[in-house]
Amino acid sequence: MNVTRVMKIIRPAKICRSSLVVTPALLLGGCLVGPNYHRPEAPVPAQFKESPGWTLAVPAADAPKGDWWKAFNDPLLDQLEPLVSVSNQTVRQDYANYQEALAEVEVARSALFPTLGITGSATKQHGPGGSTVVSGSGGVTTTTGSGATVTAGSLEGNVSWAPDLWGKVRRGIEESKATAQASAATLANATLSEQTTLATTVIELRLTDANVELTQKTVNAYQEYLRVVSNQGAAGTIAPSVVLTAQTQLESAQASLISLGVARAQYAHAIGVLVGKNPEELEIPAGTSMPTLPQVPIGLPSTLLQRRPDIAVAERQMAAQNAAVGVAVAAYYPTLTLSASAGFSQSPLDGLLHSANHVWSLGADASEAILDFGARRGMVAAAKAAYESAVANYRGTVLTALQNVEDDLSGLRILAQQAAVLESLVRDATRGAAIAFNEYQAGTVDYTTVAVAQATQFSAEESALGVKQLRLLDTISLIGDLGGGWSAAELK
Repeated sequence: MNVTRVMKIIRPAKICRSSLVVTPALLLGGCLVGPNYHRPEAPVPAQFKESPGWTLAVPAADAPKGDWWKAFNDPLLDQLEPLVSVSNQTVRQDYANYQEALAEVEVARSALFPTLGITGSATKQHGPGGSTVVSGSGGVTTTTGSGATVTAGSLEGNVSWAPDLWGKVRRGIEESKATAQASAATLANATLSEQTTLATTVIELRLTDANVELTQKTVNAYQEYLRVVSNQGAAGTIAPSVVLTAQTQLESAQASLISLGVARAQYAHAIGVLVGKNPEELEIPAGTSMPTLPQVPIGLPSTLLQRRPDIAVAERQMAAQNAAVGVAVAAYYPTLTLSASAGFSQSPLDGLLHSANHVWSLGADASEAILDFGARRGMVAAAKAAYESAVANYRGTVLTALQNVEDDLSGLRILAQQAAVLESLVRDATRGAAIAFNEYQAGTVDYTTVAVAQATQFSAEESALGVKQLRLLDTISLIGDLGGGWSAAELK
């Protein structure tokens, strides 16, 4: 394929004046074939659908920063969250992957520079029949005589360099750097993900403790009610079925209280693993206070492009694939390798470093594939297809991020409305249960009325507690979906 035609097809970023004449400027700078990277547009709306009227304006200075969990005012979160970035094994794995990617950048960059080396040899040989044969890098020498042993040697330094004429090495460095940045963003994303998982698990633990307290209060109340009806049953003033109803109500509450212990143990074990400890190592005392529900400023949708590390991963992968196109395109062009060596060779070895034994050589090696039956064309097409795939992945990641935030905002809006209704329900149910019990003691209603009122009260309290949990979990999800205070500017 004609070189000029190829370059028109691929639209290189920089066209050399001549692809056949090698000049000093060409050797040092070279061309940079393949497309330069420009981040494609992503479908980002002007604002979130759920944002108008969702929350009062909050100064940007109050936005979640690195220690976003402090907004929940939970001592356990404050104690454990910093451990995730240093002890969590998923984060440590991604950190090692990032270090590997940085090393790959150094490997790619080294191809820009010459390779220096030194070689030395020494040979001692005695030829048969009185002939001495000495071999070495300087050649073979045959002498005749009494068969004395001769030692020969050589010492040479060599240098070789393949100038980056077409930018293949530089595109490779671009690809490695973008890959390393994607790895850094992957590390940030893993850290944020594990931190939000820890916060979620702590919330679940706190809810379990609150449910234990609520269920214990229920058990205590049912025990008191059972005592009252048992006395009345013994006096023969009520039917035995009333006592049996109170007994089953109490036993059901006691069974629920016991089952909560299993869930709490599992949450405690999960928290231990998240902070890099054995499941049994971490002792978490029971607590009854739930974390504070913080107010989170959401900003504009466009900020997600800079604040979400998973979007940064997709964008850097896109940049790496763009550079890979340039690497594939460079295969169309000839390669040139320059080499030189200088040193000393002597037989016998004495006087090796004398100027008379100085040897040197210069060389150049050029190669170009004339016919490869579409191999290079296929590699360029594959690289371009991989880039288009990365573009689709990037845009899909942005769309998913927008969906995540919209889901969080709608959930928080609806749950806030539900919480207000449940708060009123709990007040009314508590008052209704107290009135029903007083009326039962006065003999105006039967115990079934009291049992129903009590069950309604505790169910309402449990529902209110569950909604509070969901609001906390949605807030954690929102902070994570907004990037948790991370910024793409942190990528070096």
